[in-house]
Amino acid sequence: MSDAVPPDAVPFEGTFKEMFRRHAAGVAIITVNYKGEPYGFTATSVASLSAQPPRFTFNMARSSRSWPAVANATHLGVHMLGLENQALADRFARTKDRFVGDHWEMGPHDVPVLKDVAGWLIGKIQMRLSFENNAVVVVEVVAGAVGADGTPLLYHSGSYGQPVPLDYEI
Repeated sequence: MSDAVPPDAVPFEGTFKEMFRRHAAGVAIITVNYKGEPYGFTATSVASLSAQPPRFTFNMARSSRSWPAVANATHLGVHMLGLENQALADRFARTKDRFVGDHWEMGPHDVPVLKDVAGWLIGKIQMRLSFENNAVVVVEVVAGAVGADGTPLLYHSGSYGQPVPLDYEI
């Protein structure tokens, strides 16, 4: 009996998915204004790219409803979420009425800015790198504000959580 992987099977796909379920990630919301309509989605792939100049990256599926907006806009926003923003994270991950209500306002460069978050940055899109059905987006920061300090919202193993302090300081 052979242990060969069939040509149409993806080796290590199960291992890959399980490893990234175990990788805790901070939760953010990306917002963009395209042709006068606000778009947004929850993201766990936001990462700092450089401090000088200040840049960040995120990944997204090009099949997302928000991709045409990200693909064609010049500026977008990233909002870091705290534990108290779990309902907001769910709203932007699971519903279509993401901008119904008074939880946001138009910010610099006509980018939607969410209220009462841990902080937000507005940036000019520098690069969109498409790879198969996905894209990496590079953004240079042009505006921002830090919100109240609190407990960060994490995503781990399919649910939201919070960091647990260690019994000692490093």
